[in-house]
Amino acid sequence: MMFTGLIQGLGIIRPLESDRFTLSIPDSYSSSILSDLAIGDSVAVDGVCLTVEEIVTNGFVATASPETLQRTTLTQKIETASYVNLEPSLRVGSKLGGHFVTGHVDGLGCLQAAIATDKAWEMTFSPPSSRQEQWYNYIQPYLIPKGSVAVNGISLTVAECDTAGTWFKAAVIPHTYTQTNLCYLKTGDWVNIEGDILGKYVAKLLGKQLATDQSVNEVNLAFLTEHGYL
Repeated sequence: MMFTGLIQGLGIIRPLESDRFTLSIPDSYSSSILSDLAIGDSVAVDGVCLTVEEIVTNGFVATASPETLQRTTLTQKIETASYVNLEPSLRVGSKLGGHFVTGHVDGLGCLQAAIATDKAWEMTFSPPSSRQEQWYNYIQPYLIPKGSVAVNGISLTVAECDTAGTWFKAAVIPHTYTQTNLCYLKTGDWVNIEGDILGKYVAKLLGKQLATDQSVNEVNLAFLTEHGYL
């Protein structure tokens, strides 16, 4: 399944069992989420791709695997009955307004700061102290200035990041800030992060090329052009 990172509404997540929960959707968002939702459809819940198992009044029921619960913030959200971002899967012929988001969360980030400016919110994220290995293995390699990243399923652009990848900053427009659960985040809160899928494939292909071509000492503009990446 594929998503765009453009959130269509908010829901409230509540537990049914340890790994099963219901998503209640307020009336203001129900038409955009539930209008053609069917059992078996995929929905991104705070950036996590889940399958609709049952449709209930003003919502639906889904189950998360142990791996998903361990790698994402869903357990925290279930315990606190928090708002989560919702996006149905991309339909054939639909507009792609964000970037390609798979709904496979790479790891967790932590809100370091959220500063309001005249035209945007500048939000800075860094690794939680207990998840630093996860950050540096699965998130940091794909953080580049002006690159794409999904935070709680929201397609954002990396405005700035340090060379070591210990943090990144995104400028969030007021519409995105107020229409998603970013506006409920407090300093120290954890978020789900997914790196750009295109960056992952490029890194994989470059890694294989470098492993077989011992004459390559540096990945630069000339190397990328020669091997068809530009």
